[in-house]
Amino acid sequence: MSDARAAAEKADEKSADRLTTLSDGIFAIAMTLLVLDLHVEPGLYKDEFIDAVRRALPDLGAYVLSFTILAGFWRDHRLIVRLVPRFEGVALRFALMWLGAIALVPFPTALLSEYAARPLTVAVYAGMVAVTNLLELAMFLTGRRTEHATEASRGDAGRAVTADLASTAALFAATAPVAYLVSPVAAMWCWLALVPIKLTLTRRKRATGRRHGRAS
Repeated sequence: MSDARAAAEKADEKSADRLTTLSDGIFAIAMTLLVLDLHVEPGLYKDEFIDAVRRALPDLGAYVLSFTILAGFWRDHRLIVRLVPRFEGVALRFALMWLGAIALVPFPTALLSEYAARPLTVAVYAGMVAVTNLLELAMFLTGRRTEHATEASRGDAGRAVTADLASTAALFAATAPVAYLVSPVAAMWCWLALVPIKLTLTRRKRATGRRHGRAS
């Protein structure tokens, strides 16, 4: 019986490792694809070169924004995996849908770099970030109901993750109508409100993570 239990635990670890490997691969590809829109034609004269660099600035801004968002998702995923070491059933399906949304990030990023002045573009980008956060939140909430979840997933650390993902989704979703009712630029400036929110929640998650580490 003990051998069977040990074999099952080993299989669980391999299953979790495979999901983590898949996640890291998708993040690496998505982050790399963001760079493809960054280029300046060779052989330009001084004035042409300066104009080309200026035209590339929106692409660079969209790259920085999306890379930062993807890095945040990846960091949150690392914490979630510590809280819920294995996903299966409904939680696994949400995890795969979430990874599908991550792989899609380069598309709205390309739209944003080319058509940032159009409300639909900003609404699509904001909606993508909101939906991706909600999928990650659903993955976590369903995962912590399983037997594989740790006690910390239902404590302060779990509540910090939930607050972080929910607030990010709400903020980006709220900026979609702002793009139409006010302006796309105003909607994008609203995204900066996420910075102090993220900093506060990140400190909270780190503190709870350290407490969890000492307890374990």
